[in-house]
Amino acid sequence: MFSASDLRKGLKIEIDGHPYVITEYTFTKPGKGQSIYTCRIKSMINGLTQVKQYRSNEKLDKPQLEEKTLAYSYEDAGMYVFMDDSYEQISLDADTIGDARYFLKEDIEVDVLFHNGKAIGIELPIFVEREIIATEPGARGNTATNVLKPATVEGGYEVNVPIFVNHGDMIRIDTRTGEYAERVR
Repeated sequence: MFSASDLRKGLKIEIDGHPYVITEYTFTKPGKGQSIYTCRIKSMINGLTQVKQYRSNEKLDKPQLEEKTLAYSYEDAGMYVFMDDSYEQISLDADTIGDARYFLKEDIEVDVLFHNGKAIGIELPIFVEREIIATEPGARGNTATNVLKPATVEGGYEVNVPIFVNHGDMIRIDTRTGEYAERVR
Protein backbone atom coordinates (compact mmCIF):
# COMPACT_ATOMS: atom_id res chain seq x y z
CA MET A 1 0.00 0.00 0.00
CA PHE A 2 1.11 3.51 -0.82
CA SER A 3 0.04 6.67 0.95
CA ALA A 4 -0.68 9.80 -1.09
CA SER A 5 2.61 11.33 0.10
CA ASP A 6 4.50 8.47 -1.65
CA LEU A 7 3.18 9.51 -5.09
CA ARG A 8 5.78 10.52 -7.71
CA LYS A 9 6.30 10.35 -11.46
CA GLY A 10 6.83 6.79 -12.72
CA LEU A 11 5.20 5.10 -9.70
CA LYS A 12 2.89 2.21 -10.58
CA ILE A 13 -0.43 2.07 -8.72
CA GLU A 14 -3.59 -0.04 -8.91
CA ILE A 15 -7.10 1.45 -9.11
CA ASP A 16 -10.15 -0.83 -9.25
CA GLY A 17 -8.01 -3.82 -10.21
CA HIS A 18 -6.26 -2.07 -13.15
CA PRO A 19 -2.58 -1.03 -13.15
CA TYR A 20 -1.67 2.61 -13.86
CA VAL A 21 1.58 4.54 -14.06
CA ILE A 22 1.86 8.17 -12.89
CA THR A 23 3.02 10.38 -15.79
CA GLU A 24 2.66 13.82 -14.15
CA TYR A 25 2.40 14.86 -10.54
CA THR A 26 1.73 18.13 -8.67
CA PHE A 27 1.42 18.94 -4.99
CA THR A 28 -0.84 21.72 -3.67
CA LYS A 29 -1.06 22.92 -0.07
CA PRO A 30 -4.08 25.21 0.27
CA GLY A 31 -4.12 27.72 3.11
CA LYS A 32 -6.86 25.76 4.80
CA GLY A 33 -7.46 22.01 4.76
CA GLN A 34 -5.48 18.98 3.64
CA SER A 35 -2.80 18.82 0.96
CA ILE A 36 -3.91 17.78 -2.53
CA TYR A 37 -1.88 15.50 -4.78
CA THR A 38 -2.94 15.81 -8.44
CA CYS A 39 -1.72 13.06 -10.75
CA ARG A 40 -2.09 12.33 -14.45
CA ILE A 41 -2.19 8.55 -14.70
CA LYS A 42 -1.94 6.28 -17.72
CA SER A 43 -3.48 2.83 -17.93
CA MET A 44 -0.85 0.13 -18.47
CA ILE A 45 -3.43 -2.02 -20.28
CA ASN A 46 -5.06 0.29 -22.84
CA GLY A 47 -2.94 3.47 -22.65
CA LEU A 48 -5.80 5.85 -21.75
CA THR A 49 -4.94 8.75 -19.45
CA GLN A 50 -6.93 10.51 -16.76
CA VAL A 51 -6.41 12.99 -13.94
CA LYS A 52 -6.97 11.95 -10.32
CA GLN A 53 -6.70 13.93 -7.08
CA TYR A 54 -5.80 12.46 -3.72
CA ARG A 55 -5.84 13.89 -0.19
CA SER A 56 -2.83 13.35 2.04
CA ASN A 57 -4.56 10.68 4.16
CA GLU A 58 -5.68 8.44 1.23
CA LYS A 59 -4.14 5.04 0.54
CA LEU A 60 -3.46 3.47 -2.86
CA ASP A 61 -2.89 -0.16 -3.79
CA LYS A 62 0.35 -1.54 -5.18
CA PRO A 63 -0.21 -3.58 -8.39
CA GLN A 64 0.92 -7.20 -8.62
CA LEU A 65 3.36 -6.77 -11.51
CA GLU A 66 5.95 -9.27 -12.68
CA GLU A 67 8.43 -8.91 -15.51
CA LYS A 68 9.93 -11.88 -17.36
CA THR A 69 12.55 -11.92 -20.08
CA LEU A 70 11.32 -14.09 -22.95
CA ALA A 71 12.60 -14.84 -26.46
CA TYR A 72 10.33 -14.30 -29.47
CA SER A 73 9.80 -17.53 -31.43
CA TYR A 74 7.21 -17.14 -34.20
CA GLU A 75 3.82 -15.81 -35.27
CA ASP A 76 0.89 -18.18 -35.70
CA ALA A 77 -2.50 -16.92 -36.95
CA GLY A 78 -2.20 -13.47 -35.33
CA MET A 79 -0.76 -14.84 -32.08
CA TYR A 80 2.86 -14.10 -31.21
CA VAL A 81 4.63 -16.93 -29.39
CA PHE A 82 7.38 -16.29 -26.83
CA MET A 83 9.51 -18.83 -24.95
CA ASP A 84 11.34 -18.69 -21.63
CA ASP A 85 14.50 -20.52 -20.51
CA SER A 86 12.51 -23.62 -19.52
CA TYR A 87 10.94 -23.78 -23.04
CA GLU A 88 7.50 -22.83 -21.71
CA GLN A 89 5.55 -21.01 -24.44
CA ILE A 90 3.41 -17.92 -23.95
CA SER A 91 1.15 -16.61 -26.74
CA LEU A 92 0.20 -12.91 -26.96
CA ASP A 93 -2.27 -11.30 -29.34
CA ALA A 94 -1.55 -8.30 -31.59
CA ASP A 95 -3.48 -5.90 -29.31
CA THR A 96 -1.21 -6.70 -26.37
CA ILE A 97 1.95 -6.29 -28.43
CA GLY A 98 0.86 -3.19 -30.38
CA ASP A 99 3.36 -1.59 -32.76
CA ALA A 100 6.21 -3.60 -31.22
CA ARG A 101 5.26 -6.42 -33.62
CA TYR A 102 7.09 -4.59 -36.43
CA PHE A 103 10.38 -4.93 -34.53
CA LEU A 104 10.07 -8.58 -33.53
CA LYS A 105 12.60 -10.93 -35.05
CA GLU A 106 13.28 -14.56 -34.21
CA ASP A 107 15.22 -15.00 -30.93
CA ILE A 108 15.03 -11.31 -29.92
CA GLU A 109 14.74 -11.04 -26.14
CA VAL A 110 11.94 -8.85 -24.78
CA ASP A 111 10.64 -8.07 -21.30
CA VAL A 112 7.01 -9.15 -20.92
CA LEU A 113 5.04 -7.41 -18.17
CA PHE A 114 2.44 -9.48 -16.32
CA HIS A 115 -0.37 -8.17 -14.08
CA ASN A 116 -1.93 -10.83 -11.86
CA GLY A 117 -0.54 -13.55 -14.14
CA LYS A 118 -1.87 -12.00 -17.39
CA ALA A 119 0.48 -10.46 -19.95
CA ILE A 120 -0.31 -6.75 -20.47
CA GLY A 121 2.58 -5.55 -22.63
CA ILE A 122 6.12 -6.02 -23.86
CA GLU A 123 9.22 -3.86 -23.73
CA LEU A 124 11.70 -4.13 -26.58
CA PRO A 125 15.43 -3.42 -26.45
CA ILE A 126 16.04 0.32 -26.94
CA PHE A 127 17.64 -0.19 -30.36
CA VAL A 128 17.05 -2.84 -33.03
CA GLU A 129 18.90 -3.34 -36.29
CA ARG A 130 16.91 -3.97 -39.45
CA GLU A 131 17.65 -4.22 -43.16
CA ILE A 132 16.09 -1.79 -45.66
CA ILE A 133 13.97 -3.85 -48.07
CA ALA A 134 12.47 -0.97 -50.10
CA THR A 135 13.39 2.68 -50.64
CA GLU A 136 13.84 5.11 -53.48
CA PRO A 137 17.35 6.14 -54.46
CA GLY A 138 18.45 9.54 -53.14
CA ALA A 139 18.23 12.47 -55.56
CA ARG A 140 21.70 13.46 -56.72
CA GLY A 141 22.66 16.97 -55.65
CA ASN A 142 19.96 17.15 -52.99
CA THR A 143 22.36 17.76 -50.11
CA ALA A 144 20.37 20.13 -47.94
CA THR A 145 20.46 19.19 -44.27
CA ASN A 146 17.95 16.74 -42.83
CA VAL A 147 16.53 15.55 -46.15
CA LEU A 148 14.57 12.38 -45.40
CA LYS A 149 12.86 9.76 -47.55
CA PRO A 150 10.53 6.87 -46.61
CA ALA A 151 11.98 3.37 -46.36
CA THR A 152 10.46 0.01 -45.48
CA VAL A 153 12.46 -2.31 -43.24
CA GLU A 154 12.11 -6.06 -42.76
CA GLY A 155 8.97 -6.69 -40.74
CA GLY A 156 7.00 -4.12 -42.75
CA TYR A 157 7.72 -1.02 -40.65
CA GLU A 158 8.07 2.27 -42.55
CA VAL A 159 10.61 4.81 -41.27
CA ASN A 160 12.04 8.06 -42.62
CA VAL A 161 15.76 7.78 -43.35
CA PRO A 162 18.42 10.17 -44.73
CA ILE A 163 18.90 10.19 -48.51
CA PHE A 164 22.26 8.38 -48.34
CA VAL A 165 20.62 5.19 -47.00
CA ASN A 166 19.97 2.65 -49.79
CA HIS A 167 18.20 -0.66 -50.38
CA GLY A 168 20.02 -3.46 -48.51
CA ASP A 169 21.63 -1.20 -45.86
CA MET A 170 21.33 -2.10 -42.18
CA ILE A 171 19.99 0.67 -39.94
CA ARG A 172 19.47 1.04 -36.20
CA ILE A 173 15.96 2.11 -35.08
CA ASP A 174 15.06 3.56 -31.67
CA THR A 175 12.09 1.44 -30.54
CA ARG A 176 10.88 4.06 -28.05
CA THR A 177 10.17 6.58 -30.84
CA GLY A 178 10.19 4.37 -33.95
CA GLU A 179 12.68 6.71 -35.63
CA TYR A 180 15.91 6.14 -37.54
CA ALA A 181 18.97 6.37 -35.29
CA GLU A 182 21.95 5.51 -37.51
CA ARG A 183 23.25 3.38 -40.35
CA VAL A 184 25.13 0.24 -39.28
CA ARG A 185 28.28 -0.65 -41.18
